[in-house]
Amino acid sequence: MRDFVRGAFAAIVLGSAAVSAQAADLPSIKAPPAPPPLIEPFHPFQVRLKVAGVIPTDGTASIYDRGTGTWLGNQTVLQAVGYSLGPNTLFSGASTSISSSVIPMLDVAYYLTRNWAIEAICCVSPHHVTGVGPIQGASVIKSWVFPPSLMLQYHFTNFGAFQPYLGVGVNFTAYWGTRAGNQTFPFFLPNFPAVPSWTTATAASITPSWGVVGQAGVDYMFNDRWGVNVDVKYIMMEPNAHVWAVNTGTPFGPLAVPLNLAVKVNPIVVSAGLTYRFGADWGVPKILPF
Repeated sequence: MRDFVRGAFAAIVLGSAAVSAQAADLPSIKAPPAPPPLIEPFHPFQVRLKVAGVIPTDGTASIYDRGTGTWLGNQTVLQAVGYSLGPNTLFSGASTSISSSVIPMLDVAYYLTRNWAIEAICCVSPHHVTGVGPIQGASVIKSWVFPPSLMLQYHFTNFGAFQPYLGVGVNFTAYWGTRAGNQTFPFFLPNFPAVPSWTTATAASITPSWGVVGQAGVDYMFNDRWGVNVDVKYIMMEPNAHVWAVNTGTPFGPLAVPLNLAVKVNPIVVSAGLTYRFGADWGVPKILPF
């Protein structure tokens, strides 16, 4: 019996060893390797073509008598009729309103990294300055506005195709094609409210202005090159304008008053359009077809 047990145990041990050896000889099955992460090409250049609405948030102006009004060379006449209280004082409480405008816009950007970019913005916008208060409805100045801006932007890249950004920069605004309204409008002198005098704005000019720009927007990218964009900017824009107010029909005869307008425009610019990025393959050697 003892010999039988020993023989059975030896047979079990030998069989286990044989099975283990056969299992070791079988090929192992391994999981396939994970695919490498998909990294979109980095395009350093970007162009946007958009349509923008330029909406002045203020549009008012403080109008000052520049102190060289003429009526027989007598400045006191201006005070007598209520135009102003003398040189460098407010002109009869009058103010202005500035029209909005819808324009095409071009943005060009260079990405320093995937997150940081420098963007230049360019457009041309027509605007019409009209009177408010005692000069309600008066055509004061018409001008074309050229407000290029340079922005430093931070782009958030952790939301996939949805890519919001923030920007801050500086704006320089030049004004060209500036002309006075040259349309006669009624003006009621404060000290003679029952007698309308007739006034015309002539010889207008606007000085260039500098201001700070704030920006927020988002790109939605369909692929690594094409996308759509929505953007909002606030521009601090407060130029000075000069115009002559030529007034006829006053009890004292005609008056010609040079005025200084401290205009507050401060527009919001809302835009939408197409985004195109390129330049990832620049500098990569090409295989010639021969």
